[in-house]
Amino acid sequence: MLNILWPIFIIISIIYAFFSGNIENINDAIFSSTEDAVNLTITLLGMTCLWSGIVEIASNTVIIKYLSMLLNPIVKFLFPKVKKGGKAYDNIIMNIIANILGLGNAATPLGLQAMTELQKENKEKSKLSNEMMMLIVLNTASLQIIPTTVIAIRTSLGSSEPTKIIFPVWISTFCAGFVAIFMTKLIIKIEENKK
Repeated sequence: MLNILWPIFIIISIIYAFFSGNIENINDAIFSSTEDAVNLTITLLGMTCLWSGIVEIASNTVIIKYLSMLLNPIVKFLFPKVKKGGKAYDNIIMNIIANILGLGNAATPLGLQAMTELQKENKEKSKLSNEMMMLIVLNTASLQIIPTTVIAIRTSLGSSEPTKIIFPVWISTFCAGFVAIFMTKLIIKIEENKK
């Protein structure tokens, strides 16, 4: 549907600009937007590479072992049927760490790997397991301590204080995470009681 709507909006805008004498403004906007898009892409790419590299280095050190021990009670509560030390468990830990660091782009491959491992353990292949559902909810809620991507976007757009959004992000991510986890656990409990 959006593949139809966006071209229609663009065509209507160009026609309107032509008849209202603003076609030069459209040309200026196209070129300045293109430059902004390239700058933003380069900034995000650099930030993602940096943090992905840090996560990759950390995954080959004992840091992950300590972070895993720190996150173990949380992961055990959220994913009670996932075996500690398994591939799914390790990928979930890495996914949570990447999300906490605000690395949505780096967290996505880890989340997909975790989902693949969880699907292997899933008895009903045509349905999501409770663990798969919780992982999707956690990724959607995007629990963050350092909103790296947002800070990179604000920096690329010339913000004088790009990190000023950290406290509001903490409030919103805590609220979103709490509600998401609570509702998912509630739905799981209701479904288990039906059986």
